[in-house]
Amino acid sequence: MTKNLDSTKELLASSDFGDRIRGINQLRNLEIATAFELIIPLITDKNTRVRYAAVSQLDTLGIDNKPECLDLLRDRLFNDPEPDVQAAAADAIGGLKLTEAYDDLNQLYHDTPEWLIQFSIIAALGELGEPRGFDLLIEALNTDNNLLQTAAIGALGELGDGRAVPLLIPFATNEDWQVRYRLVQALGRLGGVEAQAILQKLAQDEMEQVAKEAQNNLG
Repeated sequence: MTKNLDSTKELLASSDFGDRIRGINQLRNLEIATAFELIIPLITDKNTRVRYAAVSQLDTLGIDNKPECLDLLRDRLFNDPEPDVQAAAADAIGGLKLTEAYDDLNQLYHDTPEWLIQFSIIAALGELGEPRGFDLLIEALNTDNNLLQTAAIGALGELGDGRAVPLLIPFATNEDWQVRYRLVQALGRLGGVEAQAILQKLAQDEMEQVAKEAQNNLG
């Protein structure tokens, strides 16, 4: 363990950003408390790829330090200059179920012009499990952005609010089979008579992947 720790520290202190990323990947092999302390300085590294790699690991390495992670992720969410890192921060907030950050996610969704950040926020809301996210998910569902709609369908399934079922039904005839596939998964999680009726129809879908997934959810 000492040898691994020394090797990882050396990589993390390297002037080469590739070494620092390798060091971040090696943190998985260390005790979580040690790894968390080592990753903190990399959250604000000068290199975008390093920051992205570091932020992306917080949902596992920060599990025992949620209050500190909340501060770190809020800072990256609003202050990082790169959309990729902001998106990773939103993902980590969802993974850690930091419901205290819901208002921050909601604010940034409406303030940012970056679709990638909006997508990550919507995708994170299902995992976040915050009931207040329902309205924001419905807002995304009603956009004309196919990717946002698909993410919202999946997140609504994870959120588990039955009010979503009648709002999801129109997507059963969407021309994009991947949207129908995600819909099947969402309806399977939400359950209920209405959802089952749509799953019955989608079990006969022309796209084999959709039909099989619907049959699995019916079974």
